[in-house]
Amino acid sequence: MAAPTKARVDSADRPLRPKGKELPFPLSLYQTAVGKKWVMAVTGIMLLGFVVFHMLGNLKLYLGVVEHNGVLDYDANIYGEWLRDLLVPFLPRTVTLWILRIGLIGAFGLHIHAMYALTMMNQQANVTYSSKRDWKAATFASRSMRYTGVIVLAYLIFHLADLTWGFIPGYDYERGHPHENVVGSLSNPVVAAFYIIANALLAMHIFHGAYSMFQSLGINNPAYNKLRRGFAAGVAGIILIGNVSFPIAVLAGIIDLSDKVK
Repeated sequence: MAAPTKARVDSADRPLRPKGKELPFPLSLYQTAVGKKWVMAVTGIMLLGFVVFHMLGNLKLYLGVVEHNGVLDYDANIYGEWLRDLLVPFLPRTVTLWILRIGLIGAFGLHIHAMYALTMMNQQANVTYSSKRDWKAATFASRSMRYTGVIVLAYLIFHLADLTWGFIPGYDYERGHPHENVVGSLSNPVVAAFYIIANALLAMHIFHGAYSMFQSLGINNPAYNKLRRGFAAGVAGIILIGNVSFPIAVLAGIIDLSDKVK
């Protein structure tokens, strides 16, 4: 009679989880740590692009009222309408915008899932190969990635509820009027302070993400580390300065409704 096979155990004599069923290609790539890192890097690039262009679009808040097609309106409102008219008449109005939104939602979901899965894999590896972590080798930004990621997700939900859906009380929300909504919301010092803190954490998250995405994509030559760090710091710094400037400018009266269109 054959002896029963001994279950695999870790260094603490706890059974390891059996390996799951392998999925067909290319989904099988996502089951590996390398595949998850690639997904995190690619979706991170997509999300970083959105954050940069979103910040650049919001700079129109500083332009105030302009004339467009013979009508005076806030430039930020005109920009919002332009986004809804992308690729019209090739596609119906708002269709392109919704395609972009769905793509971003998918990228955000995959980014979160890949981060969670990698965290679970790392924790299991730390149990299996128990060794003291070398905190000197990691920056504060890298150690806090999972926490800043959760806070950024909460900030995104609040941001949508505040300025896109109009669910947050405290000002008169006007659908299709982003300039008035931003001024109304950020005129509250508590809300403005929350936006400043959240964007500081977002910049920290972006700094480490922009730096590590090159490594995830296999671009990990030590000769490029200084360039990678400079790129990450530059992008994170520009986003931080741009996004934090909006609540400060509203509180300082630089962006206001003094020239509101009647």
